[in-house]
Amino acid sequence: MSAIKYELIHKDKKTGARLGKITLPHGTFETPVFMPVGTLGTVKSMTVEELKDIVEANIILGNTYHLNLRPGMEVIKAAGGLHKFMNWDRNILTDSGGFQVFSLQSIRKITEEGVEFRSHLNGEKLFMSPESSIDIQQTLGSDIMMCFDECAPYPAERKYVEKSMEMTTRWAKRCRDAHTNRDTQALFGIVQGGMYPDLRKKSAEDLIKIGFDGYAVGGLSVGEPKDIMLEVLEQTTPHLPEDKARYLMGVGSPDYLIEAVLRGIDMCDCVLPTRMARNGTAMTSKGKVVIKNKQYELDFRPLDEKCECYACKNYSRAYIRHLMKSGEILGARLMTIHNLRFLTKLMEDVREAIREDRLLEFREEFYKDYGYKVIDSEYFKQKINENNDN
Repeated sequence: MSAIKYELIHKDKKTGARLGKITLPHGTFETPVFMPVGTLGTVKSMTVEELKDIVEANIILGNTYHLNLRPGMEVIKAAGGLHKFMNWDRNILTDSGGFQVFSLQSIRKITEEGVEFRSHLNGEKLFMSPESSIDIQQTLGSDIMMCFDECAPYPAERKYVEKSMEMTTRWAKRCRDAHTNRDTQALFGIVQGGMYPDLRKKSAEDLIKIGFDGYAVGGLSVGEPKDIMLEVLEQTTPHLPEDKARYLMGVGSPDYLIEAVLRGIDMCDCVLPTRMARNGTAMTSKGKVVIKNKQYELDFRPLDEKCECYACKNYSRAYIRHLMKSGEILGARLMTIHNLRFLTKLMEDVREAIREDRLLEFREEFYKDYGYKVIDSEYFKQKINENNDN
């Protein structure tokens, strides 16, 4: 029995964007959804009460590589798993450590068996294989586990990408074989293939043959131009099963979230909103606000006049600017609360737009205020026309 149930509720008649519902051991939530990232068992500066009551998050991320280093599996096992350790009673998705294969290229070596890292903390050698990644994630007790994979860099030669993709598929089979907690933990396969649509198609087909509880699109948003990323995505999602959840990894700007949903994605995550907050940039309905700028010194409006989050209801731009300029921790906390709630509210609005078959109109209205431009490929325009004809 699978630990996850995905229900397709409605498809936007003009675009095919999906409104769905996911049920996991720690609760049910609607999709599309943005998932805040809690790499080390914490979404930076947030309490779990704030994540639930203010941000209204139903699922967050943890990271296998980092949690294995600190605090280590002995501690988390003794605590009764990651949920109990961090006092979070809603859903958790854990990255497999595969992203670190990409981000820590200078201190790792890839073999067929797995990846040898040099710890970024103290330089000690540590080895991670598909089997050990699954073992760690099963100890963590996450509701959704990810297969261990290699995320190829951009740009990369086709020969390298193809070889990497084929190894990722073999690793996925090993992850599936190592997965024993199938009734309590879901396992997602990760589609790779770089910027080559035919490799993406093959990767998806091979993973479907193995059989997973859901499917992620990895290896995008790694430095490639936006138009290329969108074209690869829109030519990948049609190869994924309709009855399984689809997850685009590492995407968190408002425009990328909307564009991903338009192309059939159900789940997204990114450190972007929390990182921007700590660096002093707020996401608002009128675009980015760099709060440390002089123009906000006497600006006593909220960060976003359309937002009803705790930060916007109680504090002004001038006050938050003062906190950030003074290095006060509260400034980063308020900015983080706002950015995370901004994205979860954005996805609520996106879900309502899908329900009413007006996602294209919603995008146009949002982009007009935010200052974005629509970039649609000919392939995507054709798909929209086909939906309209039907």
